[in-house]
Amino acid sequence: METRPYRHEVKYYECDRMGITHHSNYVRIMEEARVDWMDQIGYGFDRMEAEGVVSPVVEVECRYKHPTTFKDMVEVEVKVAETTPLKIVFAYTMTCGGKTVCTARSVHCFLEQGRPVSLEKRFPELYRRVREVEN
Repeated sequence: METRPYRHEVKYYECDRMGITHHSNYVRIMEEARVDWMDQIGYGFDRMEAEGVVSPVVEVECRYKHPTTFKDMVEVEVKVAETTPLKIVFAYTMTCGGKTVCTARSVHCFLEQGRPVSLEKRFPELYRRVREVEN
């Protein structure tokens, strides 16, 4: 299943005193891209949460390559780097104007009523779709 990259225009308030996108905003952009990606594969976070399962971030890693500034358009490619029944590792490549500006990854588990839940057992359709697109 092919997914399209997510596009984010850098807002003025996302920039620091030096006029560049503050590093913390890349984590927010990752979340926007991840939510969009889940919608694209037909199983959004809103659906999962409506069914009682949440997917917290348990680890984030970012490598900043080039700065972005106000009004820059950041394109985010989301890939599944790893999947197990208990976690998904997403990999992100963010580009702007043909340059890689950030590479990142985030690790997510799944909880139902505060307890770990197997994605494979609880949401087999989602687990199958994620496994199909895993790199």
